[in-house]
Amino acid sequence: MSGIIKGTTKLGPGKAGAKLQRPAEPTQFRRFYERGDFPIALGCDSTGNTITWKVDIEKLDYHHYLPLFFDGLCETTHPYDFFAQRGIRDMLKNGGSKILPVIPQLIIPIKNALNTRDPRIVQATLKVLQELVKSAPMVGEALVPYYRQILPVMNIFRSNNKNSGDGIDYSQQKRINIGELIEETLEAFEKHGGPDAFINIKYMIPTWESAVLN
Repeated sequence: MSGIIKGTTKLGPGKAGAKLQRPAEPTQFRRFYERGDFPIALGCDSTGNTITWKVDIEKLDYHHYLPLFFDGLCETTHPYDFFAQRGIRDMLKNGGSKILPVIPQLIIPIKNALNTRDPRIVQATLKVLQELVKSAPMVGEALVPYYRQILPVMNIFRSNNKNSGDGIDYSQQKRINIGELIEETLEAFEKHGGPDAFINIKYMIPTWESAVLN
């Protein structure tokens, strides 16, 4: 199989207890936020709460700030979770060429967030991953060597099509169905991951059927 990243191993069916939540470690993001080290404040617009940046986002040191905000994906307490997730989206929307060089620094925060197995954290991380691969050229391809760190939890939860809200309609509306979010994320990985994306997803998740080739 040419194109497979070295060091990967196939994933079998999840073992008993694989979906059990693991407590998240205290985040660097919270510590920096409480010290006032982030150039952000809580704002409000017609859609509700938002982030007000005290500096131009384009001028931020992405190597410093983007990994810290990704570290905040493990937060489930307001306002930390809100600031982390909204901050990531703002930075991905405005980062352009600054995003690609930071990818290696994002892998551990992404892996830590997924490994909590907390549905709220996993859902937020999957949505961010979908935005990440679309954020700038070559970002999707840069993630391929890290599939072996990112995909194991997706494989465990892939068959989990139960919503975490008040009902099926609510789940679909709010996109909080983990199984469906995983399918969307894998499709985005394959679509934006270049020629080696499919074979590496397939190697880690043998039941994956191409969303692009089909």
